[in-house]
Amino acid sequence: MKRTFALVLTLASGLSLSAAAQTLPAPSAPAAPAPAGPAKVAVIAFQAAVGQTNEFQRDFADLQKKYEPKRTQLKTLADEIDGLEKQLQAQGDKLSETAHAAQAKTIDDKKKQAQRFAEDAQTDLTGEMNEVYNKIASKVYDVLASYAQQQGYTLVVDGSGSQQQAPVVLYASPSTDISKAIVDAYNLKSGVPAPPPQPEAAPAPKPATAKPPAAH
Repeated sequence: MKRTFALVLTLASGLSLSAAAQTLPAPSAPAAPAPAGPAKVAVIAFQAAVGQTNEFQRDFADLQKKYEPKRTQLKTLADEIDGLEKQLQAQGDKLSETAHAAQAKTIDDKKKQAQRFAEDAQTDLTGEMNEVYNKIASKVYDVLASYAQQQGYTLVVDGSGSQQQAPVVLYASPSTDISKAIVDAYNLKSGVPAPPPQPEAAPAPKPATAKPPAAH
């Protein structure tokens, strides 16, 4: 039960967004004639690039606002449970066995209620974050593919660093990193302005297992 309540407290302080994006299919590059000269390779932190776009930052901020009432409700439940537990501890030796059992059951029922609420809220949030990430990731990939062709890159490697990803980039010169160039190009194409600073907002998540979508 302590583990359950810890989940409730965590979600009450801020619904978990870090694992919101699910795995996307790996890109499947179209066949192309072999280059006449040496290969030109670039590296991109694709997950981070998606998260740094103005469009993602805007939609992420909108989700934070949408789920603020649920965070507040969870915090209220957590505070109520904490108060009841302190009250039971203070009055424990003064209560009859029946009264003590009834109070303990009330606390347990509220913890289960809070856990169900927290899990439902997290499920809803995860689903919406998947939609946001997948939608933007697909469009960022289109920009990436166009940029790579224009710049003559024969290979672009995702250097996000996920353990489920292959190949793993062990070293890459900073000059090969096109992450910022892709973010800038996408922001220009999308026309979405940079969102205003939000000091109280949590940082945008970096999906742990997401990969670029398949090429169209």
